[in-house]
Amino acid sequence: MKVRTRITILFTLITAAILFVFACVIFYSSKKNREQEFYTLLEKEAITKANLFFQAQVESQTLQDIYRNNRQIINEVEVAIYNRDFQLLYHDDVIIDFVKETKSMIDEVYMNGDIRFYQDNWQVVGLLFEFEGSEYIITATAVDEYGYNKLNNLLRNSVVVFIISILFICIAGFFFSKKVFEPVKELTEKAKLISATNLDMRLSSNGNKDELSEMANTFNDMLKRLERSFDAQKHFVSNVSHELRTPLAAMIAELELAVTNDADPSECKLVISNVLSDAKKIVRLTNSLLDMAKASYDPSEISFKPLRIDEVLLDARQKVVQAHPEYKIVIQVKEDFENDSQIMVHANEYLLKVAFGNLIENGCKFSKQKEVTVAMSFAQKNIVLSFEDRGIGIADEDIPHLFKPFFRGENSQYSAGLGIGLSLTQKIIALHQGEVKVSSQKNIGTTFTVILPQINPAVLIKL
Repeated sequence: MKVRTRITILFTLITAAILFVFACVIFYSSKKNREQEFYTLLEKEAITKANLFFQAQVESQTLQDIYRNNRQIINEVEVAIYNRDFQLLYHDDVIIDFVKETKSMIDEVYMNGDIRFYQDNWQVVGLLFEFEGSEYIITATAVDEYGYNKLNNLLRNSVVVFIISILFICIAGFFFSKKVFEPVKELTEKAKLISATNLDMRLSSNGNKDELSEMANTFNDMLKRLERSFDAQKHFVSNVSHELRTPLAAMIAELELAVTNDADPSECKLVISNVLSDAKKIVRLTNSLLDMAKASYDPSEISFKPLRIDEVLLDARQKVVQAHPEYKIVIQVKEDFENDSQIMVHANEYLLKVAFGNLIENGCKFSKQKEVTVAMSFAQKNIVLSFEDRGIGIADEDIPHLFKPFFRGENSQYSAGLGIGLSLTQKIIALHQGEVKVSSQKNIGTTFTVILPQINPAVLIKL
């Protein structure tokens, strides 16, 4: 069922319920008012006839004749008068006698002052009447046909109006919901036209600050992010293809040359050495891409635990030195720390080692002395690591693009690389809620500053 249909039905049901409650209240109030008004009318008729009987001294036969004559035209009130001893003094029509008064009824009137009750559709009142110091009981009864007719007309009209109102509300709700959902339908039709090939399309917004405009703007922002993601993915795949194709083409050429020519052992060794170098380059590229993929995971899918930052640095240094024994890495702690929580971070050990290893290797690679100094300090519940080298530096125009995948600046001519390391490092540090900054001067050196948040001591206690 469509939302528009559900809203129409819900709107109709709610309105119908309100109308029904309102009609019930009106009908109940009218019923009670009719009942109260007729009881009051009966009391007035009873008192009037008692005055005629006692004060005006009108003969009983005359009053009875008036009653019988009126009964042929209207629903005349039947009145009976008793004394305290349950002796009948007057009755409009003893033969008919709708009330059938009893001694207990008369006693109840004496005790309570008056009574009111129904006898079938007949309403009955009994009340005390004083005359010349004596108390009498008067009963009066009649059928309020006029009032019942009015109630029946009210009920019939209410049902008709209720049904017509529901139909009108249903039709109005249908057109109202259609009008409301027209912009949604328009957005849906336009969204259907958007695919991976035309992510530059955008949904139109009316410029108002309503929910539909907010939805359109949110969807446009999502499209913008998707467009950037698709472009980055295309660029990434293109670069990866290029990086893989170059060493693979070189390997194929070397091997084909070795197969077609009668090469001597020394040339074969040279070919094998070149192929091995290219194979290692492919392995490094593959490993870097895998690390890049890990750093792009959802943080909830990555295992984090409390780690001492100095131990991670030492492990990263050891790994770099194993691969490049000629590299020199100096680790300094500029400030004393009071407890272990100051040098602990909530991190993934493997990824953090990769990030530190990339910065250390990058500094040594572009330094003539093959040396990097790593300094650790503390600032505002953060751990600050500075990776400083005295290398060739980075050109100012290259710094804004430094963390883009596969970007290599003009200093790439001094050392081969894949252009992934710094981009991967930034992703890993961002994954750990940190940031990487760089400052460099040509022919003086480069400093990469990594800022990581210290672990919360409360979390450390829980662990």
